[in-house]
Amino acid sequence: MLEKLVKQTAVYGISTIAVRFLSYLLTPFYTRVFSREVYGVITDVYALIPFALVLLTMGMESGYFRFAAKADEAGGDVRAAKQRLFRTVWGATTLAALLFFAAVALFRTQVSAWLGSELYTTHPEYAVWVAAIVLCDVCSSIPFSRLREQGRATTFMGLKAFCATVNVVLAFAFGFAGLYATRFGVGWVFVANLAASALTLLLLLRTTDGGAPRIEGRILRAVLLYSLPLLLSGIAGTANEFIDRQLIKFLAPAAAMDQVGLYGAIVKVGMVMALFTQIYRLAAEPFFLADYKKSDFVRMNAAALEYFVLVSMVIFLGVTLFKELFALIVGRDFREGMHILPLVLGANVLAGVWLNLSFWYKREERTWLALVVTFTGLLVTVGANLALIPRWGYYGAAWARLICEAAMVAVSYRLNSKFYPIPYRTGRMIEYAVVALAFFGISRIAEGLPLPTAAQYLCKVLLLGGYICYAVRRAKIDVRGLLRSMLRRGGKKGGEA
Repeated sequence: MLEKLVKQTAVYGISTIAVRFLSYLLTPFYTRVFSREVYGVITDVYALIPFALVLLTMGMESGYFRFAAKADEAGGDVRAAKQRLFRTVWGATTLAALLFFAAVALFRTQVSAWLGSELYTTHPEYAVWVAAIVLCDVCSSIPFSRLREQGRATTFMGLKAFCATVNVVLAFAFGFAGLYATRFGVGWVFVANLAASALTLLLLLRTTDGGAPRIEGRILRAVLLYSLPLLLSGIAGTANEFIDRQLIKFLAPAAAMDQVGLYGAIVKVGMVMALFTQIYRLAAEPFFLADYKKSDFVRMNAAALEYFVLVSMVIFLGVTLFKELFALIVGRDFREGMHILPLVLGANVLAGVWLNLSFWYKREERTWLALVVTFTGLLVTVGANLALIPRWGYYGAAWARLICEAAMVAVSYRLNSKFYPIPYRTGRMIEYAVVALAFFGISRIAEGLPLPTAAQYLCKVLLLGGYICYAVRRAKIDVRGLLRSMLRRGGKKGGEA
């Protein structure tokens, strides 16, 4: 069964990397076109959008997966049951998004003032454009979840790729046309995004089998009862992700929006790790929420977490050892912030660990436990940011991010041990992390030595290769068998063609 998870992760992985690569092209472009202060607006807005999406989807994506699995278990006319579920959940989220857009459009002046920067109050129309993006993305969220539930990974990723391509093409076109230098300025970034989201939604409507949003109260109540704790948890969890940028904006000792832009750019570089977690989540969430026996779930979840940590540490080392190459992603004015990259990467690793530790209570429908974890994280992140940002600025925010994720992992692990023990090989996973950090420490020492550039790079290649060899031997990974299996599968597909 784990082969199915690996296969789905690979399908989503290759496609997601391609899609995210397109989106990442905007980071080097924007950080070379806009000043750090103006890029701070982009960072700020794109930190707030996920919060709005979590709020308006109301945790119903996970609810949709769980109740779709229940429809399979119940039997009967499964297709009709799933269609009623889809139309109800889609209708509820679409209604919420429409009300949100209307409220922002009506009170755009007040909303712009709340955002806390003169750039917003000068352009209250920015808020309306962003609200329109949120409207389209919320309306798309459940149809996209339906594609995942149906296993239609190719269609899912094709539409995601289309959206990213349109956004990137328009963003570059607006830049080359000189529109970013006009009075509307950074607003053209939001126009490009809205066009991409709206066109994607139109194409997505063709996958809904003619079903229109239609809310059935009985179904909605059941899904909301399951999803409400996930909503509250999602609000707290997403707040953990965006509140640091808000607090930098209000607490930084100097040049607040400048620091927001700098911090946001380095977080983008660190998204290399978050990308792996996102790929894994897309495949793992419907996989682990399916109807497995407890013994199978326990065995697979324990193995999945160990391999997740192992791969994450390889990625951590690969990025930190060659951070000067990854620094080229952002413009020259932003590279002074690269010293926070290891902290950002470490926080993203811990976020993935917490994701793995959350599957059991979603599966057991004890989603209220998510509140304990995420609100602990929220309290820690607010407290750490309040203490560290006034003193260290964006550097303090990076440390707060790491501390928050560590606290959430600790609480998640404790709850797991108490309510649903899974035999994780904790010692082995800690070993993977400690050895990786030791290799990282050796690289930092080598950087201080008067070695030629070629020797420095050779040292880093040897360190990364050494860790990979250690990981393969320690985890007893049959590399030859894996390659033979991939070649066999590739040959079989070629023969079928």
